[in-house]
Amino acid sequence: MSTPPPHLHGLRFAFGTLSVLPVKVSRWDRETARGGMLCAPLVGAVLGCAAAASALFLLFLGTGPLLAAVAAAAVPAVLTRGLHLDGLADTADGLGSGRPAEDALRIMKQSDIGPFGVITLVLVLLAQIAALARLYDGSWARGALATVVAAVAARLALTLAARTGVPAARPEGLGAAVAGVVPVPGAVAVALAVTGVAAAAGALLGTDDLARTALAVLAALAAAEVLLRHCVRRFGGVTGDVFGGLAETAATTALVVLSLG
Repeated sequence: MSTPPPHLHGLRFAFGTLSVLPVKVSRWDRETARGGMLCAPLVGAVLGCAAAASALFLLFLGTGPLLAAVAAAAVPAVLTRGLHLDGLADTADGLGSGRPAEDALRIMKQSDIGPFGVITLVLVLLAQIAALARLYDGSWARGALATVVAAVAARLALTLAARTGVPAARPEGLGAAVAGVVPVPGAVAVALAVTGVAAAAGALLGTDDLARTALAVLAALAAAEVLLRHCVRRFGGVTGDVFGGLAETAATTALVVLSLG
């Protein structure tokens, strides 16, 4: 069997770790992790398109915007086995515990979900579905665009969180594997490219949508950055759970901004 070209290892890493798609990850070195985190927004684009297609199919069947919104929120969760939602809940439990970093990290590693995690999951999913329902009720095109943009922004937040200078909280795990692997100029270049493409897609629906879409991506990254810095101060670095929390925070923020106006 032929060996995949080097530039494909990063793509394999991205899809193999950030989705349930049947992609085998054959390399786990830092170089491959760097390529994978730079490609993370592409995973978001694929998952977002799948979610938007599911929502539009339900709209076509006449189910209404609320069920379409539920599908748009559920499909990315299914295609990641709830990876990011689980990380969000664990991060909320760790932050809400008020314990020292070592104890908080131990709480986050436990398999059960505490009250802070449950409340956070409920509120975040309600916010996502409410925003998506409003968007799909107003326009199927804006709903579909928002679904894709939120999924891409969520994974773009991971690219920025994996930049050089952000330490890992633990010596093992996915967080340690990707922490600090992306050079800052590369992370910024990907962020600018994604924002530009998102704005161009929004421009197809009108000038207001161009500005709103670009603002949604930037607001999503800003919200994720606030959480990232808090987690680094609180835990001493990032973990796989923190990455999940960042993704869901960015997605929710993007959807809320896109639903305004």
